[in-house]
Amino acid sequence: MSVTHGSFVWYELMTTDVKAAAAFYTAVLGWEAADSGMPGLTYTLFSNKGALVAGLMDIPPDAAARNVPPNWTGFVAADDVDASAAQVVKLGGKVHRAPDDIPGVGRFAIAADPYGAVFGLFKGQGEAPELPGLGTPGHIAWRELQAGDGPGAFEFYAGLFGWEKHQGLDMGPMGVYQLYGQNGTDYGGMMTRTKDMGEPTWVYYIQVENIDETAKRVADNGGKILIEPMEVPGEMWVIQCRDPQGALTAMLGPRS
Repeated sequence: MSVTHGSFVWYELMTTDVKAAAAFYTAVLGWEAADSGMPGLTYTLFSNKGALVAGLMDIPPDAAARNVPPNWTGFVAADDVDASAAQVVKLGGKVHRAPDDIPGVGRFAIAADPYGAVFGLFKGQGEAPELPGLGTPGHIAWRELQAGDGPGAFEFYAGLFGWEKHQGLDMGPMGVYQLYGQNGTDYGGMMTRTKDMGEPTWVYYIQVENIDETAKRVADNGGKILIEPMEVPGEMWVIQCRDPQGALTAMLGPRS
C-alpha cells in the first residue's frame, strides 16, 4: 500500500502491562518485540520477519486521566497534521492530543470522529516504507469502523481524508457494511454498530495463516475470544478477541 494522504501508516497498542502484552502477541502471532532505543521514551517495536508492524507503550498520563482503557490505535497519513487536526474539529470531531513532534520520527495528533471513535494523524520525516496489504501474514490487513452512525462517519472521513465508497454489502437487519478506500484499494469497512458492540471504535484485523490455530493460541495465552471463527467474503474467516489486558483486536485468515 503506497503512503499517501489518507492511507494507514502505523498502529500502536497502549496497555497497562507492556511486558505481558509483548509476550501475548509474540506467542500468538510470532511477532518479535524489541525496545525502540528512542531517547527518553520506553517504546517497544513489534516486527514480523524483520518488517515493522506496530508500536507498544504504556498508557500515557493524559490518556489515563481520561480513563482510556488498553486499546489499539491506527494512524492515518496527513500531508499537514496541524491542518488536518483543525479540519477534524470543523467536521465535528475532537482532538484529544494536539499536534506534537516525535524528534527524529515525525509529527502526530490523536483525534476522534464525531461519534467518539479514536484514530491518529501522522506525518513522518523522510520517506516512509510501504506497508504490506491484504494477504500478508503477520501484518494488519483490514481496518473496520464500528461507527456510531455509518453514513455520518463515512462523510466525516471522506471530508478529512478523501476516502471513497467502494462496494456496499447488505447485511440485512445489521444494515450496510460499507467498504472504503482510495485509488481502487480497499482499506477496510465501516458499519453502524449494534447495541452489543459497545462504544464506537476502530478494530484492526491482523492477517494470519490459519484462523483456528490462531484462535487456540489466543485462548491458551490468556486472551478472550469474543467472536468465534466466522466466515467472511473471500474464503476467509475472522475472530475478534481481547488480549489479557483487555485491548480489542481481531485476526483474519483461512481455515485448513
